[in-house]
Amino acid sequence: ANRQGGGFGDSEIYMRGFDNTNTATMINGVPVNDMENGSVYQSNWSGLRDVVSVMQTQRGVGASKVSSPSIGGTINIITKGAEAKKGGFASYAMGSHGFNKLAFSLSTGLSEKGWAMTLLGSKEWGNNAPQGLEFEGYTWFLSLVKKFNSNHQLTLTAFGSPQTHQQRSANGALTIADWEKTERLYGVKDYRYNSVYGFDKHGRRRTSGYNMYHKPQISLNHQWNINDRSSLSTVAYISLGRGGGYSGQANENYGYSFSNWRGSNYGSLVTGTFADGVTPVLNPDGTFNYAGIQHINATSENGSMLVMSESKNNHNWYGFISNYNTKFGSYIDFYGGVDFRYYKGTHTNEIIDLYDGAYFVDSSRGKALPANNKNASNEAWRNEKLGVGDVVYRDYDGHVMQEGAFFQAEYTRDQVSAFVAGSLSNTTYWRYDRFYYDEQHAKSPKVNKVGFNLKGGANYNLNENHHMFMNVGYLSRAPKFSNTFMQDNTSNVINKQAKNEKALMVDLGYGFNNSHLQMNVVAYYINWMDKSMIKYGMMENKAEYYMNMTGVDAVHKGLEIDLKYNPFRWLELTGMLSLGDWKWSNNATGYAFNAQGRALTAAGTETTPGSADHAWASIKLDGVKVGGSAQTTAALGTNIRISKDLKIGADWVYYGRNYAYYSFSGNNLSLGKEVSVLDPWKVPATSTFDINASYRFKVGGLNAVLIGNVTNLFNNLYITK
Repeated sequence: ANRQGGGFGDSEIYMRGFDNTNTATMINGVPVNDMENGSVYQSNWSGLRDVVSVMQTQRGVGASKVSSPSIGGTINIITKGAEAKKGGFASYAMGSHGFNKLAFSLSTGLSEKGWAMTLLGSKEWGNNAPQGLEFEGYTWFLSLVKKFNSNHQLTLTAFGSPQTHQQRSANGALTIADWEKTERLYGVKDYRYNSVYGFDKHGRRRTSGYNMYHKPQISLNHQWNINDRSSLSTVAYISLGRGGGYSGQANENYGYSFSNWRGSNYGSLVTGTFADGVTPVLNPDGTFNYAGIQHINATSENGSMLVMSESKNNHNWYGFISNYNTKFGSYIDFYGGVDFRYYKGTHTNEIIDLYDGAYFVDSSRGKALPANNKNASNEAWRNEKLGVGDVVYRDYDGHVMQEGAFFQAEYTRDQVSAFVAGSLSNTTYWRYDRFYYDEQHAKSPKVNKVGFNLKGGANYNLNENHHMFMNVGYLSRAPKFSNTFMQDNTSNVINKQAKNEKALMVDLGYGFNNSHLQMNVVAYYINWMDKSMIKYGMMENKAEYYMNMTGVDAVHKGLEIDLKYNPFRWLELTGMLSLGDWKWSNNATGYAFNAQGRALTAAGTETTPGSADHAWASIKLDGVKVGGSAQTTAALGTNIRISKDLKIGADWVYYGRNYAYYSFSGNNLSLGKEVSVLDPWKVPATSTFDINASYRFKVGGLNAVLIGNVTNLFNNLYITK
């Protein structure tokens, strides 16, 4: 797990070198990966740890009761339900950097009439280590269960975590030399500098990095035990996301850019001025010069040059999953089901602050084409004076609808078990754009993409302690929304060359288990194929071109070992080792086409696809290390029960062969050129040591527990990404 910039909940989980867009995350079996881009935003679920019953983690090839597969693995968080014991708790926690948390939970237990309820509420607030990263979050959770009889049970689950938090800029990462400069020039130590931290001319705190969101999820599950061999589990759910984050906008007609809202860019501090050539971006103390923006806007005769907008990303998501389990004969267990989802994401940018300007003219309107929007040729519309609450840059709905089915059959007899599993899904995408298109042209054509996966494996028990297994899987995953459209934020133009991403996965493992020791050893191989890269631009004759590059592949292979040893009832020892070898495995070339799918030359004229004059771009990355997550990790831990009430523990974690995170996309491509990706910087290896303790006691006849944790005991400074 990595923390992105240090903001509250700004973290991500990697599995076998794949980020959260390539791992599946579910809560009570309901998927939560964003349906447009696959991301998981951990800040939306921060408080759920207090009601977690079981957290299931599955790496690599394995069963999944949804129709959309993952490459890295699957995480399923199971919350408390009818099994929760009668009682509750109230708690208070405090920690470093002003961290505070209040929480309570109450469970009725299962009544004689079959009712059970669990209710939780919490609030946490404080600051994180970097400058100005205050946060405030709440969590609410409700589980209501009605058990009609031994065959039928209904469970209503609802939860959410509304939160607000300050952030460092996504471009806030700096080179080591510039981090040292922030300490030398600004006196900010230990990598805590925040390049968007600052104040306006009135001394009020300002920022361009602020996030607010609430994504409640409500589900209704019916469990039907049909007979002693069969059951049917069905869940209907809804998720309503509301919120977004700050997004600086600029009038590009006068040389300003949205990037002017950053105090750092591509690893370097911004040492220059705004487009006026006079006003510095950063103050002498390193704070961002928000007062300077106010001065530029207040003295401008053409309205605000730089304004702040709220990038709203609201969504309504409805889904239905039904799973039938049965047993054929004495040896075959089977399950199969259907998975339906519909998602509508509404994306707008609304002005929230003119920063002392009189109005704002959105230069983005000049990018609308008369063929798509009748207002594009209207100068009054292009130069309209906008104010707080008006929409700029984008205003569209992204629609995603998916229908799928899945199955698994498992054979178990004596020492042998084997399974085969698969899924098939159809995903439909379309856009409705109210900004760059008029009502007649607002809706894009619908695009349908079919995906599937097929898995199989076998396990052989050598005896009651030893077993060996092998699993193999192949998947073909529909392109994401952002790869289905050439410019998913601003255009209905479809990527006609979009291909499914594929992956071939193999796991080979050994396990040992007795009353004292549990150990697993797994070797894995994953060949990820056809990562998509898209690019839009202008030819020499100003003709628009679109490029879809496929054939970008990566190989992730490695060895994983985990063990737990209980030599005595009062002592538990744990350990793990993961050795990865993750590299991009080839070079790739893409070609330019117009919106109608016809091949273009560099001059912008039509030509034959694949001919010598067909405009191209290529990327060279064969053998380059994958960055973002340590390829060697190791851990040792111990838990010691001193008495029935006192328990202490310690954990040591090592991170090595960690290559700096980098991203490449179509924006890195140049027509007629081969772009070489260099090996990323190898982050210095590091380790951390954590300790914990808990003590149970009575207060007025009530059970109480005192818990303490110290992370990074020796205050080791290290780089994670």
